[in-house]
Amino acid sequence: MGLKHLAGLAVIATICVTGAACSAQDRKPAEDVGAAQTAYAAKDYSSLKGTPGFSDTILDNHFKLYQGYVKNTNALAGELAKLNAGGQDRTPQYAELKRRFGWEFNGMRFHEYYFENIGPSSPLEGGDALAKKISVAFGSVDNWRKDFVSTGMMRGIGWVVLTEDGATGNLFNTWVNEHDAGVLAGSRPLLVMDVFEHAYVADYGLERAKYIEAFMNNVKWDEVKKRLQKE
Repeated sequence: MGLKHLAGLAVIATICVTGAACSAQDRKPAEDVGAAQTAYAAKDYSSLKGTPGFSDTILDNHFKLYQGYVKNTNALAGELAKLNAGGQDRTPQYAELKRRFGWEFNGMRFHEYYFENIGPSSPLEGGDALAKKISVAFGSVDNWRKDFVSTGMMRGIGWVVLTEDGATGNLFNTWVNEHDAGVLAGSRPLLVMDVFEHAYVADYGLERAKYIEAFMNNVKWDEVKKRLQKE
């Protein structure tokens, strides 16, 4: 548990900050999310069970963690709306929850990118627009893969993201720490890999390289290509 988790717990105890199920009073109805806001609903990724290199146990635990981020995103939006409506928008509680919102939201969204770009694996062909773009940026697809894997092997916890700069179209393999530190402004995530311990330790212990290999063998490139094509 990081410092931001601890800060959130100190600010408001009614918001569940783990992947475990919240108590009845912690669960917020959709109308509590805020005026003119729609509550987020956790997506069902159970079809990923059976993916080679990923045990059902670790996937089930990962799904629960993701569902916690969705609940907390909705809960924080609701609490912020209430504080704002009650004239408490200059309070320490408001400031801390406002800062925390980006952490919970990105935790939700990055997990969705991650689950959706996992297999069944599809090929990255040399003639694909994405393969050509990667080759221009990194010299070759092999060079890109080496750099992506090396980024994933960095000490620490976070995310590895192949991202496209929205202004120039340039591609970068980036390290995003704790969900919200390292996100390139205006960029579009194309391929997202989770390298927090919860993504691999139960299956691979501390052998992160084996997990990364399993991930790379199960990239759903068709999904990644669609992200490149979106305007």
